[in-house]
Amino acid sequence: MSDEQIRVALPDGTVLEVPRGSTVGDVAARIGPGLAKAALASVVDGETRDLMYRLETDAAVRVLTERDPEALSVMRHSAAHVLATAVRLERPGAGIGFGPAIDEGFYYDFEVDEPFTPDDLARFEKRIEEIVAEDQAFERRVVGQEEARELFSDDPLKLERLDEFPDDEVITVYRNGPFLDLCRGPHVPSTGRLGRVKLLSTAGAYWRGDERRQMLQRIYGTSFFRQAELDEHLERLEEARKRDHRVLGRELDLYSTDPRVGSGLVLWHPKGAILRMEIENYERELILRHGYDLVYTPHLMSERIFEISGHLENFAENMYGPVEVEGTRYRPKPMNCPGHITIFQTQHRSYRDLPIRMAEFGTVYRYERSGVLHGMLRVRGFTQDDAHVFCTPEQVAGEIDRLIDLVDEMLETFGYPYTVELSTKPDKALGSDEQWAEAERTLAGVLEGRGMAYEIDAGGGAFYGPKLDFKLIDAIGRMWQGPTVQLDFNLPERFELEYIGDDNQPHRPVMLHRVLVGSMERFVGGLVEHYAGAFPVWLAPEQVRVLPVSEHWVDSAAELVESLKEEGIRASLHDRETLSHRIRDAELHKVPYMGVVGEREAEAGTVAVRRRGSGRKQVTMDRADFVRHVSEEAESRAIEETH
Repeated sequence: MSDEQIRVALPDGTVLEVPRGSTVGDVAARIGPGLAKAALASVVDGETRDLMYRLETDAAVRVLTERDPEALSVMRHSAAHVLATAVRLERPGAGIGFGPAIDEGFYYDFEVDEPFTPDDLARFEKRIEEIVAEDQAFERRVVGQEEARELFSDDPLKLERLDEFPDDEVITVYRNGPFLDLCRGPHVPSTGRLGRVKLLSTAGAYWRGDERRQMLQRIYGTSFFRQAELDEHLERLEEARKRDHRVLGRELDLYSTDPRVGSGLVLWHPKGAILRMEIENYERELILRHGYDLVYTPHLMSERIFEISGHLENFAENMYGPVEVEGTRYRPKPMNCPGHITIFQTQHRSYRDLPIRMAEFGTVYRYERSGVLHGMLRVRGFTQDDAHVFCTPEQVAGEIDRLIDLVDEMLETFGYPYTVELSTKPDKALGSDEQWAEAERTLAGVLEGRGMAYEIDAGGGAFYGPKLDFKLIDAIGRMWQGPTVQLDFNLPERFELEYIGDDNQPHRPVMLHRVLVGSMERFVGGLVEHYAGAFPVWLAPEQVRVLPVSEHWVDSAAELVESLKEEGIRASLHDRETLSHRIRDAELHKVPYMGVVGEREAEAGTVAVRRRGSGRKQVTMDRADFVRHVSEEAESRAIEETH
């Protein structure tokens, strides 16, 4: 092979020899005309690239078509550029920010004098259709810093980005039709290769996510290769809108926030407090059965503890500032682990004492930018069901296995299937590479020993150790952050934790961090959306609503309410307004059971039972049987509604 040839390894093991400087598109053409026509982008040595990317050395190449998951992200990035092209055609003076692909679509930020309106989005969509029909080529060009500054001399947002580039940065620009953008790529070959594009909404967004900077206008959109996929996605978005916990939280009177209290700080209303109480009671019962001890630690702690733990060094940007009292600086705790470590250190520990499992519903406080606060899902103060296990190195695998058993039982109770990610060492981390590698091998070994599939989240670990992240799958297929199990060799070193081994010598314990629901606020917000507010009986703030047909049967209805309450069932009597109005109100509040009492029911000692979601269907039951039925359903924590 001459120096002018390079070797290209394909996924099936085939090796092609091609001229140095060939594009990936050339390689696709060598493989076959069908692939060349279907090709959208490529993966070269693990990096996603355009088809116009030139190969200068031997490489492993995979050509992407619309059947490959990576191609969807490339297409959506190109759709963002086409959106920017459309906006510039409609509003030539618009400043151009960033336009990345995101999980379910894309967005682009613009600096404009007037916010965008729904009519603007309709015009932009029409322009997008025209640009797609024109099949404009995406052209990539490498430029120097001076030329780039000249090209974007009228766009201060791009000039600011150029100021941040190091001297050795390879600066690339992309053009399609009249639109030129500063961009690393990659892109599909031309605008005609875009699938179906839909603009969804607009919102304000601070430049660079900094609330001290100017407010830009962000347009969100999505795109799919096929219309059927887009239609399915839009239906899912509509269902998610109906389930929005912020709307249902207000309608069901679960929680609120108030600027006088502070942004991102949740006020739990009585009905929301019942929901939270039931979850906490269930989890408390669960973890006590699994060998945990309950502890409580202060909300405010001396800065000294966070210096030792490394939080001030590695997490200060997420912590609230200090309060000085009698010369000592205190901070609201961002995590519960330092308090649990301190309790561990109050006694001399023997290997016979281990494992020690401590659990706490501990409220923590973390700074979040105002722009990312979102109902109960992103807040600044939240209660976390933290637990920490202190064990010997030999006990680690067994304890992780027990923790996964705990996660399984808990998620089954709430009706969540899940996936697992192993999150590895981030750039900013405590401990040696050897410690991290050992911890990651231990976590992976337990998963593989259980036959559990998992994905790697490279760099996703906390600064003090790798972790297992359990991603919950809700009723409409969305992923939510769930339990975590984290292995930590670092904090025991920083706090110099010790136990006496069977050799009468001091040894360093291993520490495991775990949460089940995680943030109680986030978990409840997700649960509201998972159940669409129609909670199973055991969680429902109001389990039975008793409705007398008229004022003549109020006393009989009240007797039924008392019978229900005596069995611990949350029941209420509603005797105002018309019966049809009260039935409708109970349906709107998603009460699991309605008990209607009229003359016949009062005389016979029965109740006409309406089950949530059953329409007009009523079943007449003996009152004692009804009370027993509801009680058993609540005690069993049944997910499926039984009749």
